[in-house]
Amino acid sequence: MDRFLETFFNPVVMAKYAPDVIAGMGVTLVIAAAVIVAGIALGLGLACLRAYRRKIPNFFIICYADIFRALPPLVLILILYFGFPSIGIRLSGSMVLFIVLSLTLAAFAEEIFWAGFSSVEKGQWEAGIATGLGFTRTLVYVALPQAVRLAMPPLVNRVLAITKMTALGSAIGVVEILSASTTAQSFSGSATPLTLSVIAYLAIFMPMVVFARWLENRTAWKKR
Repeated sequence: MDRFLETFFNPVVMAKYAPDVIAGMGVTLVIAAAVIVAGIALGLGLACLRAYRRKIPNFFIICYADIFRALPPLVLILILYFGFPSIGIRLSGSMVLFIVLSLTLAAFAEEIFWAGFSSVEKGQWEAGIATGLGFTRTLVYVALPQAVRLAMPPLVNRVLAITKMTALGSAIGVVEILSASTTAQSFSGSATPLTLSVIAYLAIFMPMVVFARWLENRTAWKKR
C-alpha cells in the first residue's frame, strides 16, 4: 500500500505539478465550451436547412455528416496540423482541435436533430402550414421545439463523448490536461501527475454526466 500511495499519490509531486494540470484544465474547458457552442449551432442550422428538402443542399449535408461521422477525429487533426502547412495553411494546435471537434460534433448533431424533425408527425407540419404560418414559421414554432426535446438525450451523450476528445490535443502539442500531466510524469518519473489528470477530468466531466442524466430525465416524454 505504501508503494502504491508513493507512486500514484505522492504529495510532493502533486504540489509541484498541480498548477500545470490546473492550467491544462483551463485550456480543456475553453476548447470544450467553444466546441459545444459551435458544434450544436452548426448541426442545428444544417438540420433546419435539410428540412427544406432541397436536393442539392441535402446531398452535400448528408455527405458531410456521413464523412465526419465515419472518420476518426485524430486522423483529421493530424491532416490539418501536419498536412495543411504543405499547402501554405498553418493553424495553431488549439485551432485545429477546435475545428475538427466542432465539425465532428456538428455532423452528429445534424443527424440527431434531423431524426427529431423526422419524428414530428406529418399532420402537425400540414396543420401549421394550413393555418397560415408558412413552412419556415411551422419549422421554428411547431417542429423545432419537439425536435430539440426528442434530440436532447442522444445529443447530450454525444457532446460528452466528443468534448472528452480534447485529450487528442496532446498529439499536436496543445497543453491541455493530458499533455500537461504526461509532461509532468516524464519529468518527475512518477505516475502521480497522471492521477492528477484523472482528478481533473472527473472535476470537469462528472458534473456534465450528472447534468446529462438530469436533463435526460427532465426532457423524457412522460409515460402514460
